[in-house]
Amino acid sequence: MTDSWLNIPAESDFSLINIPFGIITYASAGASAPRVAVAIGDQALDLAVFSASKGFSGLPAIQPYLHVFHEPTLNAFAALGRPVHRQVREYLQKIFAKDGPYRHLLQDNQELRNASLTDLTAVQTYLPMHIGDYTDFYVGKHHAYNVGVLFRGPANALQPNYTHLPVGYHGRASSVVVSGTPVRRPWGQILDADKKPIYHPSKRLDIELELGAFVCKGNRLGAPVPIGKAEDYLFGYVLLNDWSARDVQAWEYVPLGPFNAKNFASTIGAWVVLADALEPFRTEGIANDSEIQSYLNSDVKKAMFDINLEVSLQPNGTASSSVISRSNGRNLLWSFPQMLAHHTVGGCPMNVGDLLGSGTISGPDAGTQGSLLELTNGGSQPFEVNGVKRMFLEDGDEVVLRGWCKDSNGQRLGFGECRGHILEAWQHGVALD
Repeated sequence: MTDSWLNIPAESDFSLINIPFGIITYASAGASAPRVAVAIGDQALDLAVFSASKGFSGLPAIQPYLHVFHEPTLNAFAALGRPVHRQVREYLQKIFAKDGPYRHLLQDNQELRNASLTDLTAVQTYLPMHIGDYTDFYVGKHHAYNVGVLFRGPANALQPNYTHLPVGYHGRASSVVVSGTPVRRPWGQILDADKKPIYHPSKRLDIELELGAFVCKGNRLGAPVPIGKAEDYLFGYVLLNDWSARDVQAWEYVPLGPFNAKNFASTIGAWVVLADALEPFRTEGIANDSEIQSYLNSDVKKAMFDINLEVSLQPNGTASSSVISRSNGRNLLWSFPQMLAHHTVGGCPMNVGDLLGSGTISGPDAGTQGSLLELTNGGSQPFEVNGVKRMFLEDGDEVVLRGWCKDSNGQRLGFGECRGHILEAWQHGVALD
């Protein structure tokens, strides 16, 4: 990859090998509606302004579809399909390349640069997609095992079906929020010290370190997506924090699984890393020794991604955050294409913008757990961060997820931050407004 004419900091998540897409507004654009942008270094390129100023004149294939960059979500762009995503990303890489073939369009065009490039610190980000449905899987095997040990013991930690299919549940799309959105501590039914149900704010508010994938292509009702074509249905990836009220979950989940413990908030990153951008970072996941059914059996051996993942926590009242966990995207038993193939095996129709979550991505070692439930051994062993002890999240705490890859040249491809700040519960369970 060549150098850019932009000054891209070495530690930037948004290098030339990335070009993630998002939805922004900013003050200098006036009262304009949210529009499509890409992040590059410490700036955002407004693709609505760029396209309106003939910035895409060197890419004939996108000319009939320039309207997609003026939309308030990425759904219309995503629906154009993986070949178009690839062409647009590669074209923009040439736009940003130092002395590239299209330097006249932006590098040498000071007027357009002033109109279309904005500091990332000056932009407001929004949910990148309109999410019609959200399904959260449970394919981080180390997390599933750790939690299973806590509740059933080592001998029965994993349920018999676990290595035969990607386990998942239908989440709540309406409570998916973009990074930076405060998260309100939820009320619910929990058990008191005498094991009697009470109505109370959750006392065991937790995080889940996950990756999310967006769907860019729908399938008809009754028509499963074949595993060999599932990659074509995946638009890109984001960081995902599936906040969890563990005490609410423990009381409600039998017999049908998570409900109110999971539907109050799920935070995703603002920038979608295109599926093609992650291709160089493919790696093998956790080995599965079970016999795989044909509809899940893929010829792709490197189906996961070598993504460094970390969780930082800044306890309320402290001056800085500290890393409390590090993991990697390879710590999955099933791939996103397998999740999609299984999701549709009975004929479930997917739509553009649907979100799939991986489930908690924990590693096998101490310090690699992706939830506080694991880090505290089920809430029995507090940990210390910045001189403060924590078991679960307290009001005012802030959690930040980060994820990144690095190529052989040291260039970084990252996801930006997935940040959430805990607000106190509504008084007596009723919104104050």
